[in-house]
Amino acid sequence: MKKLLFHLLRRVVLYILIFLVSLTVFFFVLYLGPNDPVQKYVEEMQSRFGYNTGVTEQGVAAFKAKFMLDKPLGVRYVAFMSQLILHGNFGPSVVVYPTPAQKVILPALPWTIGLLGISVVIAWIIGMIVGTVLGWQRSRPTDTVGTPVALFLSQMPIYLMALLLATVFVYAVAVFPSGGAYSAEVKKAFTPRFIGSVIYYGLLPAISMILVNFAGWSLSQRALVINLLGEDYMRLAEAKGLPNRVLVNRYILRNTMLPQTTGLALSLGFVLNGFFLIEWIFRYPGIGRLFVASIRATDFNVLLGICVLTMVVVLLANLVMEFVYPFIDPRIRRG
Repeated sequence: MKKLLFHLLRRVVLYILIFLVSLTVFFFVLYLGPNDPVQKYVEEMQSRFGYNTGVTEQGVAAFKAKFMLDKPLGVRYVAFMSQLILHGNFGPSVVVYPTPAQKVILPALPWTIGLLGISVVIAWIIGMIVGTVLGWQRSRPTDTVGTPVALFLSQMPIYLMALLLATVFVYAVAVFPSGGAYSAEVKKAFTPRFIGSVIYYGLLPAISMILVNFAGWSLSQRALVINLLGEDYMRLAEAKGLPNRVLVNRYILRNTMLPQTTGLALSLGFVLNGFFLIEWIFRYPGIGRLFVASIRATDFNVLLGICVLTMVVVLLANLVMEFVYPFIDPRIRRG
């Protein structure tokens, strides 16, 4: 038990170091670029509204001072890390100044987690079931037909699937709305009508993701199942005349659960990234769409905030798996 706790403690320290190094790299990559977020915002306003916004050079300089853009890069880095670690603050957003960046990010979180998180879990469950069936029925008609279909879907870019479904079901057949998270006619409240509208608007982007992702899970599960069927203990179990249900549940699923659960944890960790193009195509108000909009506006504090949240979720997902592994695989406990 002490060895396990020491191992987990080392992993926590390692993940903290990974977080700090990754965030540092991302910070300097952003600020070493040629873009000036304040000047870019002023130019965007002038081009959008077609007239001089009346912002003087002194006003621009004062605005830059509020974002410490007049300070050396090292000073900006220390200030950002200090306010992040001590106060959990990402700084103000350039686009909606003086609103803090976290207040811009937080409203988008539930939409991304709700849409992408649920879609990833559904795709994983379907992929496990389909992959187990394909592997169990190897070289039979089910496998002969199902595997090429899964291979085709897995190689299709997810944005292409989204565009295809949008073209057919939004513009050609007009069954689903063109974008948004819920109907403008529905009041935002925890009511059956609002929940039904959210499900209706999120169904098509969810299907886009599930169709591509479940195919990848199916192929990996099929490969794992076929490898297991060649093991000696599987042949012995079959020779004993154990029913298929026991073979699948006790021998196949339990042995494939560890690598597949690892993949699921990593996928859930990267959910916060958002499938940027999916959210952009369907105009879904999630983290992915906000990230793309922030890149276009060079809203550095919002970008850094999204980066921080993404890294925290990914590292936490890995850390949780470090705790779960010993319960999934007894060999790890013994080790």
